[in-house]
Amino acid sequence: MLQRLLNKINNQEMKRSILVLALAVLLVSTAFQKASAQSGAPYNNAFGLFLDLGNGGTYVGPHVKHFFSANDAGQAMVLFGNSITIVGVEYSYNKAIPNAGGLLWNIGVGPQAYFGDGETDFGLRPQAGLEFKVPQAPIAVGFDWRPSWILTHGSNFEAGRFGLTFKYCF
Repeated sequence: MLQRLLNKINNQEMKRSILVLALAVLLVSTAFQKASAQSGAPYNNAFGLFLDLGNGGTYVGPHVKHFFSANDAGQAMVLFGNSITIVGVEYSYNKAIPNAGGLLWNIGVGPQAYFGDGETDFGLRPQAGLEFKVPQAPIAVGFDWRPSWILTHGSNFEAGRFGLTFKYCF
């Protein structure tokens, strides 16, 4: 069935995007089944909307986050915009801010693949930010500074990039 679907898609980049997305979903769902968050994490899992914005284009797409321990989390996102598809995964260290009722700071890094315009690029995305988990509600909002460092096709670093997330936590 997957092969028939792929045969109908003529664009090579789209085929790669779909395969990478399927692999990311498989890896994330496996991690969710095998690992559970430790006590002290603000939530176990979350999914929602991710906006990557700043200098250059704006990209929007689905996002998932999973706490492996009280402080260690992984997240994955697939973003679309400006004829580019971005697939990324990241590790982040998260720590509650004392006496701030649901506010955490986080710092992390992860690889990303950029598909578009007949090329595939690979990059590294460091990030530092804040996340607010609404007490007594399954909602979290995050804001990160996330510079983009593309490592292929001549290398390019863009410091003026930011992330905004809206998540449903469970």
